Amino acid sequence: MPPLDRLNKLQVLLIGSNYLGSGGYSDATFFCSLANITTLLELGMENNSFGGVLPECIGTLASVLGNLHNLVEMKLSFNKFSGAIPSSLGNLVSLTRLYLDHNNFHGYIPSRLSECQSLVELDLSSNNLNGTIPPEFIGLSSLSILLNLSRNHLSGVLPMEVGNLKLLAQLDLSRNKLEGNIPASLGSCVGLEVLKMQGNSFRGSIPSSINMLRNVKELDLSHSNLSGQIPEFFEAFHFLEILNLSYNDFDGMLSTKGIFNNVSATFVSGNDKLCGGMPIFHLPKCSSRNSRRKLISKWKLAISIFFGVLGVAIVLMYFRWLKKKRTEPVSSSKDDLSLNLSYGILLRATNGFSSSNLIGVGGFGFVYKGVLDENGTIIAVKILDLTLHGAVKSFKSECEALRNIRHRNLLKVLTVCSGTDYRGNEFKALIYEFMVNGNLEDWLHPSPSSANVDGNAQKLSLIQRINISIDVASALDYLHNHLQSPIIHCDLKPSNVLLDAEMVGHVGDFGLAKAVIESSDDTKAKMSSAGVRGTVGYAAPEYGMESMVSREGDVYSYGILLLEMFMGLSPTNEMFRENFNLHKFIKEALPEQLPEVTDPLLLQEMESHIGTARGDATCECLEMVYRIGVACSVKAHKERMNIAEVTSQLHFIRDKLHAAGLQG
Repeated sequence: MPPLDRLNKLQVLLIGSNYLGSGGYSDATFFCSLANITTLLELGMENNSFGGVLPECIGTLASVLGNLHNLVEMKLSFNKFSGAIPSSLGNLVSLTRLYLDHNNFHGYIPSRLSECQSLVELDLSSNNLNGTIPPEFIGLSSLSILLNLSRNHLSGVLPMEVGNLKLLAQLDLSRNKLEGNIPASLGSCVGLEVLKMQGNSFRGSIPSSINMLRNVKELDLSHSNLSGQIPEFFEAFHFLEILNLSYNDFDGMLSTKGIFNNVSATFVSGNDKLCGGMPIFHLPKCSSRNSRRKLISKWKLAISIFFGVLGVAIVLMYFRWLKKKRTEPVSSSKDDLSLNLSYGILLRATNGFSSSNLIGVGGFGFVYKGVLDENGTIIAVKILDLTLHGAVKSFKSECEALRNIRHRNLLKVLTVCSGTDYRGNEFKALIYEFMVNGNLEDWLHPSPSSANVDGNAQKLSLIQRINISIDVASALDYLHNHLQSPIIHCDLKPSNVLLDAEMVGHVGDFGLAKAVIESSDDTKAKMSSAGVRGTVGYAAPEYGMESMVSREGDVYSYGILLLEMFMGLSPTNEMFRENFNLHKFIKEALPEQLPEVTDPLLLQEMESHIGTARGDATCECLEMVYRIGVACSVKAHKERMNIAEVTSQLHFIRDKLHAAGLQG
């Protein structure tokens, strides 16, 4: 490679898949000629014969690569580089993708890679790296697509910080020398679709927290030293396509349900203590002793899970985060803004789509908080992941749905951005008003980390919950009954209800919305070819059997949301299984068991009113709310309450509480 120092405006350098380099020591010296090309955004030189140690000019903090602050992608895969990975790569704060795989790098993984907090993909596989995995590195929360450390000589335990990779889709740690127990924190990586850990020396049992990884398609724990019984919760992993547990030391009875019934997708050979399972596995029959042991273990597991979930629920309910209202810089002329926001403006507003600005993850992308340089307006930026099937259709649906609608309880879209990023890839984003108090989901089910240091926790009062219920019902009433072409939201749930500084509810995320074509005999709209709309637990039961969406479907989702708001439990809680759901639980409890099914935080508020007229009014109104929720969520869609009637009754309930002296 000739010197490149005179190309001082170069942005993209792609020389991959050639015959460049000789595998010698001097091959990489041309890196030093990049020192003055600070405009470089992408460097690709994979699949060549570059060799030698990366030169001194990139091995110090003042190195050439350390100066390339705008570099977003670097590919050095399939070459013959050797020596240590320079720690100065930590200076590349804009780097989103780094590929150093299939070389001959040795030494430790530099912990300074954790400073590349824009990384979404990192591949260090097939090198000669050794030593332990730095905790700060494995906890790099920006990683959302790939982390591949396979085929190295990494040793020691897998740090518990791996649980910070909540958004990561693929994690490959296979064929190393890792040991110790699989950390329970791995269960926090709920975005995982591929998890490969085979060919290590992990020991102990599979932690029960792995039960949370319900999106996994491929799971490989083979060729290790794992023991104990194979968890039955794998039966419920509906997306699982490959489960490889072979060549470990598992024992007990193998299930024949779920993935275990698919003999071409399940691998369990080399576990001599297993019994039962499908005949093709040729495992011995289980003795009665094994069966009894299995039954006892199941009961122990069920009891431990029940009390564990109950304990967590109680802790979360009593230690809610005290959200301090803060003044946010906003533009006084926000309603009159005619925003024309480019990719570059959004990139700067969100600090390069930094993970520290990430405020939400949706079905088709990510939501970031941003501040516009020009006037300080705070915005929420929803970036569509266009690699996902249905993302473009979701973008178009939301634009179409929100184009001509205006209501105080609908999330306001300021503008859209549709174009290309700096690498020429298609880019689409929706820009919303920023909601200071987040979403309803976070208030109803706050994470343990959201508690204040003083131990205080903010809670939603009875009046606040009533007000938010009215806000959401009013939004649905407007969409269903006050537009020329009514709109079905199709995905109403707490995470799609946003709260402003005054705790006013705003319904958002219209990516699945559908316009109704009115006819004389029904008010339904066809679903997309994608099939069932909505979210499990909130989607109307008829959506799983027919290809139409309707106003009644939204009403069902609203009924479930209403019950959840006052009960404090999600419809997907483990206590609700098979035919036992939130609707049935509340219906059977009324009216005698009203306190037993109510959020303990609301009960605390009500305790001071017991035996008074205010207390009687509170209990009466609470029962009325529950009965509205039950009436909205009945299975037969024609029997559900009309949303206009819901809104009217909730206004009556609020007036009754105000008359009793209960204020916001």
